[in-house]
Amino acid sequence: MAAVTYDKATRIYPGATRPSVDKLDLEISDGEFLVLVGPSGCGKSTSLRMLAGLEDIDEGAIHIGGRDVTHMPPKDRDIAMVFQNYALYPHMTVAENMGFALKIAGQPKAKIAERVAEAAKILDLTDFLDRRPKALSGGQRQRVAMGRAIVRQPQVFCMDEPLSNLDAKLRVSTRTQIASLQRRLGITTVYVTHDQVEAMTMGDRVAVLKDGLLQQVDSPRAMYDKPANLFVAGFIGSPAMNLLPIDLDGDVLKFGGSEIQVPRRAAEAVGSDRSVTVGVRPEDMSLADAGQGLATEVEVVEELGADAYVYGSTEIGGERKAVIARVDGRTPPAKGSVVHLAPRQGALHLFAGESGSRIEL
Repeated sequence: MAAVTYDKATRIYPGATRPSVDKLDLEISDGEFLVLVGPSGCGKSTSLRMLAGLEDIDEGAIHIGGRDVTHMPPKDRDIAMVFQNYALYPHMTVAENMGFALKIAGQPKAKIAERVAEAAKILDLTDFLDRRPKALSGGQRQRVAMGRAIVRQPQVFCMDEPLSNLDAKLRVSTRTQIASLQRRLGITTVYVTHDQVEAMTMGDRVAVLKDGLLQQVDSPRAMYDKPANLFVAGFIGSPAMNLLPIDLDGDVLKFGGSEIQVPRRAAEAVGSDRSVTVGVRPEDMSLADAGQGLATEVEVVEELGADAYVYGSTEIGGERKAVIARVDGRTPPAKGSVVHLAPRQGALHLFAGESGSRIEL
């Protein structure tokens, strides 16, 4: 096993006006499961391919287990890649697919058979070893791709959106299997996804990228509770955090009909224009008495059994802004009604108006 280090690693594609990955500094501990997440085009897959040796590094360096692998060919990096499209050989059986890398490496047949049997047992594929990929379901094919990586016994797993071709129910069960398997094997894993729910439920730590720049890296809980900036706040969490532009009057926020006092140090940290963005998680929005909080017109009610999500809009500074709140699923407000919403005490997040950086309360 091995730690992975990105040291100001940069990738600029020919003809591009800006780097796809810009001076990425990131340390991944031995045995850690790190998830790279962000919107399409943010540089997460490029970062993974740089680690695997499938993309050149224009500046900086990458180390695996203390070795500088920046200019080392993929075959010498001791990594195993799991792709989005499985990349299985259709004319080979499951056993042949899983053992192919060892066969190419010249390993004895007995050793290959032993490793394949071990991986098949872990992945519950023992009964499918003689089948070909076309006779398997999507979830089974993905497990074969995982098995092919496992038999290599690499220092690092690289996984590039391996669940994106599966249906919603299978994604949930398979992501649990992958996370459980990684903890059992203890192999350092870098996992790329655009799905922030996947990132939050699977990773020991999550790294959020935007436009090739690392925005924040932290545990899922710490990132949810203390997003570093507006982008992370809006990206992490489902449904998304409410982000509302409000002017600060001294050390008082006028939240609709409510006034909320912020600590003096936070008020002093706000720029001279006094504009801030207030963030409130949907579960931290509470129904308030008339005249208190934000008067919100209910547009959609999403009933989920015990809970319900209210999607509405409110007027702030002469503009309509979207608001989401979680309410009791047994007594949700009616569509078209007007409710008043106020943040739960101590549940506000504050971001600077110009920079979007977090202001500690």
